Amino acid sequence: MTVRFQDISVGDAIPDLVKPVITRTQLALFAGASGDHNPIHLDDEQARNGGLPGVIAHGMLSMAFLGQVLTNWAPQKAVRSYSARFTAMAFPGDTITCKGVVKAKGEEAGEAYVDLDITALNQKGEQTLAGQARIALS
Repeated sequence: MTVRFQDISVGDAIPDLVKPVITRTQLALFAGASGDHNPIHLDDEQARNGGLPGVIAHGMLSMAFLGQVLTNWAPQKAVRSYSARFTAMAFPGDTITCKGVVKAKGEEAGEAYVDLDITALNQKGEQTLAGQARIALS
């Protein structure tokens, strides 16, 4: 399905993305792929020594999830900007749901775009990331 500028209205939601439960295996694999081997993501004792309740998920893993909700909706080449800020930690066992809502439509330099507010929530409905994105649409 191709998303078309004329079919989008401010306030429209893009399809949610619900990720499978975050596992320790996923964290170990992400550590290898990203090069982020900080022990707070892999070792409960080290995480507790750092003042955490236990292992936490990599923030950039959650940010990747949030990016995926965008590229599930529109082609990657249409993403003009994407930013997010971390608002809470994600933990092994969490299920993350990513959402987006169109906050504005416009045209700049001959290109039609939509601006989105995007967010990631855990299974308790607590926000873990808040962000924005601009997507070019034809």
